[in-house]
Amino acid sequence: MVVALAAGMTARAEPKVAAPLEPLKFLLGEWEAGANTGPHGQGSGACAFALSLQDQVIVRTNHAEYPASGSAPALVHDDLMVIYASPAGIEAHFYDNEHHLIHYVVSVPGPGQAVFVSEAQTAAPRYRLTYELADNGALTGRFEVAPPDKPEAFARYLAWESRRAAPRR
Repeated sequence: MVVALAAGMTARAEPKVAAPLEPLKFLLGEWEAGANTGPHGQGSGACAFALSLQDQVIVRTNHAEYPASGSAPALVHDDLMVIYASPAGIEAHFYDNEHHLIHYVVSVPGPGQAVFVSEAQTAAPRYRLTYELADNGALTGRFEVAPPDKPEAFARYLAWESRRAAPRR
């Protein structure tokens, strides 16, 4: 009985996600990104997806650092995204330290995939953020931007590959 109790205590509990958010469960946890590639050069960072509000929302926190290169100074980027179920489906609000606020509609094209797309606006760029869980357990990400006059002409701005962070002791 003691062995069974100990085994039960060490077993990792499966997170309970609100039904509408279930397809995004693959994102949960802490992730470390090795090489981010984008307009600021090679950077590194980490993000975490965690359940909140009695498992009714997923909160993503993100931190990225880019070293100085040439005449460009070092850059630190922090952001927060709240993902939630609405009557229209899955949506998200994104906030960052550069004063961006982006509202996304989220689709799940297949298992281990999530696509966040902002609404088209006549005077603002459109954004698309894509996550895909690879067979090797890596989480790849792409952030793309489309100009206001061509809201479907997305071009890559950032790309990265993340690995699950080692458990903290």
